[in-house]
Amino acid sequence: MRAAATYKRIAEEGGWPTLPAGTVLKVGDKGPFVVTLRQRLAREGDLPAEQITGSTFDADVARAVKRFQARHGLFESGSVRTKTLEALNVSAEQRHRQLVASIKRLIDSRFAFGERYVVVNIPSATVEAVESGQVARRYVAVVGKADRPSPEVETRITTVNLNPTWTVPVSLIKKDIIPQVRKDPAYLAKMKIRILDAKGQEVDPQALDWTTNSAVNYTLRQDPGTTNSLGQIRIDMPNRDAVYLHDTPSKRLFAQDARFYSSGCVRVADIGGFAEWLLRGTNGPDGAWDQINLQTAIASGARQDIRLARPVPIAWVYLTGYATSDGTVQFRNDVYGLDTHRPGSDPGMQDLDVPTTASLRSRRL
Repeated sequence: MRAAATYKRIAEEGGWPTLPAGTVLKVGDKGPFVVTLRQRLAREGDLPAEQITGSTFDADVARAVKRFQARHGLFESGSVRTKTLEALNVSAEQRHRQLVASIKRLIDSRFAFGERYVVVNIPSATVEAVESGQVARRYVAVVGKADRPSPEVETRITTVNLNPTWTVPVSLIKKDIIPQVRKDPAYLAKMKIRILDAKGQEVDPQALDWTTNSAVNYTLRQDPGTTNSLGQIRIDMPNRDAVYLHDTPSKRLFAQDARFYSSGCVRVADIGGFAEWLLRGTNGPDGAWDQINLQTAIASGARQDIRLARPVPIAWVYLTGYATSDGTVQFRNDVYGLDTHRPGSDPGMQDLDVPTTASLRSRRL
């Protein structure tokens, strides 16, 4: 809320300068565009005020650009190219709207903050494990694509599933499986997906008419293994949207800047380390569930459901603008278009009060 008030003031004071489309700047460059860049970076505090003058792109400017890139989830190159330029040219008014929209999505939260909890920020595509009020671990994630978005959820993590099977949702049978089988009749066998009838009996894929959607009347289940779409670990968190966190055989997606590829669930990099953190305090047959015991259990190939001794609260949130505890303000792209200002809605701060406690509940003026 304090960040939103700051950006509202900046907008009312005229905002900040922009750079022309196509601008590319790097260390060693000189000229009026560097002067504008310095003014722009200083407006948000990425460049110290005493360094605002000058027409040379020096090491100080490069460090400021890296700070700006870090706050916007961009690759920290220290130079200005397409994505950094786009972020620099977003107006202060728009940044204020992002912060206010994020506040309003949190304002009625009843999230059960505890000693340990997990937060997934969808626009950031990150998973944070929080302990004693500090982020103990941060994981790169892959979240839902724009047409299959990840929902906002508040619940508890109850179980870690090792070597999970995957029951294909009806929506994905229609959108993905049926078109794949039409192109390649051997697709189900390659992916180790079985078709089961209402009695749990396996059905020959050739018995179905794939020119229709009749497959949705059956259960399609993928066997455990390295090719399983959930990978080797699934994190269960009961919720009405039937979403969860899981491993994936497609690790390459974690290396990309934009990670919006899933069908609603959240894929987590280094999920073994995440599972170990969740299972702290939960004993297994050979003591604590450390990485060695987890990998041994996975290597057995057997399905195993490990119930946490104490469930861990988890929230999936949609924050395109937020501030960390040190006051650093972060922004991410509005990938689902939830910040869009609609006629008749008020993006201002006048109906919001800065809280004097840690509660997310609002106090109306």
